[in-house]
Amino acid sequence: MSQVLVASNRGPVSFSLSDDGALTMRRGGGGLVSGLAAVTGSPEGPGTAEDVLWVCAALSDGDRSAARAVTDGRLDRAGHDTGGAAVRMLDIPAATFQRAYNAVANSTLWFVHHLLYDTPRSPHFDARARRDWQSYEAYNAAFADALARDAAQGAKAAVQDYHLSLAPRMLRDRRPDLKIVHFSHTPWAPPEYYRLLPDDIGEQILDGILGADHAGFLTERWAAAFLDCCEHLPGTKVDRLAQTVTRGGHVTRIGVHGLGVDADALRRRAAEEDVAARVRSLREQVGGRQLIVRVDRTELSKNIVRGLAAYREMLVNHPEWRGRVVHLAFAYPSRYDLPEYRAYTAAVQQAAEQIIDEFGTPDWDPLILQVNDDYPRSLAAYRIADVLLVNPIRDGMNLIAKEGPVLSDRGCALVLSREAGAAAELAEDALMVNPYDVSQTAEALHRALLMPPGTREERCRRLAVAATALPPQQWFADQLAALD
Repeated sequence: MSQVLVASNRGPVSFSLSDDGALTMRRGGGGLVSGLAAVTGSPEGPGTAEDVLWVCAALSDGDRSAARAVTDGRLDRAGHDTGGAAVRMLDIPAATFQRAYNAVANSTLWFVHHLLYDTPRSPHFDARARRDWQSYEAYNAAFADALARDAAQGAKAAVQDYHLSLAPRMLRDRRPDLKIVHFSHTPWAPPEYYRLLPDDIGEQILDGILGADHAGFLTERWAAAFLDCCEHLPGTKVDRLAQTVTRGGHVTRIGVHGLGVDADALRRRAAEEDVAARVRSLREQVGGRQLIVRVDRTELSKNIVRGLAAYREMLVNHPEWRGRVVHLAFAYPSRYDLPEYRAYTAAVQQAAEQIIDEFGTPDWDPLILQVNDDYPRSLAAYRIADVLLVNPIRDGMNLIAKEGPVLSDRGCALVLSREAGAAAELAEDALMVNPYDVSQTAEALHRALLMPPGTREERCRRLAVAATALPPQQWFADQLAALD
């Protein structure tokens, strides 16, 4: 098997520094860690550990200390948690990283692809934005340089997400012998919104991804939007039938690879004692009442405030549910260094307090808001939920919508936004909503609570089957296979 290089902003391991300067390594989060099993020496994949190198950025002081302690930041066979793969952590200058990551990736590209801008006020592309863009270019160049240096002849490089939109073209210019795939984990903006970007920057991003041999997306919808944008790119030919884009004589195939859940691994984790203890604690809190659950980061696109408003409207319009239902809302902090996210977190907390003040009684808490990240508690909530609310205004996929039905002990109803990528696979058995329509979402919650147990269990079973159809290992292996 040829060598495989994975490139992503966040790596498969992270390091923390203790007070005495000792380094502790722990496994990183995300489906990519599981996906590596498809190409490493595990029973699930055909490769060997020496085949894989993961290139990532050093994100913390602990990461930077670990990277500086070894030659060129390369941690050979970093441990069992990486599938035995080698990891190269790039110690990118802090100012460059912050501008590339916060100002461009998270405050510009994320906002464009999730349609988040308050357009009368933003975006505002000025001289400062150009300086930030130069940092984004430098950040991508650092990855391209590392991949080009480490890649064997004819290796495959799997470049991940909007942080590294420019890296495929940069890598192709450095190493034309490599096979390159780029995968977008976000939605892709339609052309009329994508053109909010300065013309040259928009073209550079498209050209960057078209440096890959294969460009992957989570749904047909996002792939089609990318092709729509490419049709406006000078010197580019789009073939809808063949699903290819040709630019400068180079052909990029466009593919759709829906990411599912590793059911066995998820269920094993949810069966552990720390999760069971939290199940008992939550059941004690909720009593015999029905439970509506949501699990999200306080990310602008997750639409938490409208979800809380929908729950409040349900209690107003259907007072029979008062005292008989509890909404358990996990809203974990996200990107708190950005002012928009601090303001949104405050809005979530204010909406929650209003519901508690308006409806709470001495013997009934209508809403429990949890803001401290606790993964075992999230798994416990999936297990006992009667209704799972997933209402993003736009989402590349949303694995919450898939994990909940897989772990449900007795079957949960899923209220799902039509703007989540997961809707393409789960719409038939979910209660679908327009995420901007608070009244419709309120009625969907009401219908979900009224759903007969047998119906709910059968629909949940079908949701779980759909959610596990393409587990991370298969998702990653399919992208590599597309390069052949």
